[in-house]
Amino acid sequence: MDEPTDGPLPAAPSEVVQAVPVGAPPATPDEAASETITEPAKLLRIASMVRELLDETRQTTLDEPGRRRLADIYGRAVGELTDVLSGDLREELETLAPPVEGVPTESELRVAQAQLVGWLEGLFHGIQAAMFAQQAAARAQFEELRRRGLVAGSPQEPPNPDQQPRGGQYL
Repeated sequence: MDEPTDGPLPAAPSEVVQAVPVGAPPATPDEAASETITEPAKLLRIASMVRELLDETRQTTLDEPGRRRLADIYGRAVGELTDVLSGDLREELETLAPPVEGVPTESELRVAQAQLVGWLEGLFHGIQAAMFAQQAAARAQFEELRRRGLVAGSPQEPPNPDQQPRGGQYL
């Protein structure tokens, strides 16, 4: 996953925005509502925080209160993520990032955080792939329209005899 760009992140909108579908194109309209993210900026903020926590905990030894606090942060992060995911992504997250019970060991915390970071990176790669596929489909559609001569000003458009010829740029 690429590091975020310099500067503040744009504020998350207060209303639900059109989400980018993740995965293969939907076969039916019912599938179009699946695998969506309602607040991408929030998802990115949480993912950055979890990744930073994982990096920091690799370099330190945690005592019991630290492990307890980190487990609490992990649980809240997973809870916040479920708020911005569709039902099927939420189920997938619950399967791959189960709650941490009691006071976990350092190893358990690191594994749980690494699972979460890995899942989030996979989600981001899925989003990128879906966006690339949408862009390629839009480009192909535009080229097909251009090929058929349906785009205004395309080179294949026959000249209109009723239209007066335009002068050059100096006339």
